[in-house]
Amino acid sequence: MEIYRFEDINRFYERSHNYLLSDEAHHCLLLRIIHGLIHSPERYEFPAYLALVEANGAIIAVAVRTPPYKLVISQVKDFAALQVIAEDLHNQQALLPGVSGLVEEAQAFAEIWQRLTGTTYTSGIQMRIHQLSQVQPTAKASGYLRHADVGDLDLVLEWFEAFFLEALGFVEEDLQRLVSLQLSKKIIYLWEDIVPVSIASGKISTPNGGWIGPVYTPVEYRQKGYATSCVAALSQALLDQGCKNCFLFTDIANPTSNHIYQTIGYQPVCDWHDYAFENLSC
Repeated sequence: MEIYRFEDINRFYERSHNYLLSDEAHHCLLLRIIHGLIHSPERYEFPAYLALVEANGAIIAVAVRTPPYKLVISQVKDFAALQVIAEDLHNQQALLPGVSGLVEEAQAFAEIWQRLTGTTYTSGIQMRIHQLSQVQPTAKASGYLRHADVGDLDLVLEWFEAFFLEALGFVEEDLQRLVSLQLSKKIIYLWEDIVPVSIASGKISTPNGGWIGPVYTPVEYRQKGYATSCVAALSQALLDQGCKNCFLFTDIANPTSNHIYQTIGYQPVCDWHDYAFENLSC
């Protein structure tokens, strides 16, 4: 069993893409991060950790971290590979804020990291990956989908801050820079009914798929079908651009959003867990 680390994102993707694309839905977050590193490197302020583990010439695990965020791990063919990844990071004196991955993989890595470093861990948000290949007809809310532009910056910042606080309990430190970048790339959308009433980000993020999220509707505009129509229209737009599938994450503890997305045509694929190490935030 051997670990290989890469500094060149294109070489890393060349080596890992067949493994990741063998189960695109399970690996949609990893593929999205890699897509961002290739096509929007200016988003990332620090060098990424890019690693894969091979046994008998075949990849059995992939791991990516873009500081200051958590480590993201792939579906693993042999859980011994997680020990190899943990030891490699520990040897680099990496201070990990946490790990994110499929349920068994994420928990196994958290336990390994705790044994290796003495760092305690706590369970974070429990999510579910959904996949859509065809938008189902639903009742359309009043209004229409449009791109957000620079004139919407203050509104987008306000709503994204509210989303992160509500969903994750924290706000990204460089949110304004990230929002400005996303606005310039035209990947933020608003559902407008005289005034903006709902927001979603969406873009092509894998060779065959699009990514949607975050999605947010202010409290005063909820229960009116705006988020449903916003996500349905954006999903269709991505399919029209050539995506075979669209992916999104939902909070398992939020039955409303899970139901909304399933009425549009999103089907649950797998669960995805998040663990935080000690009192570090990411």
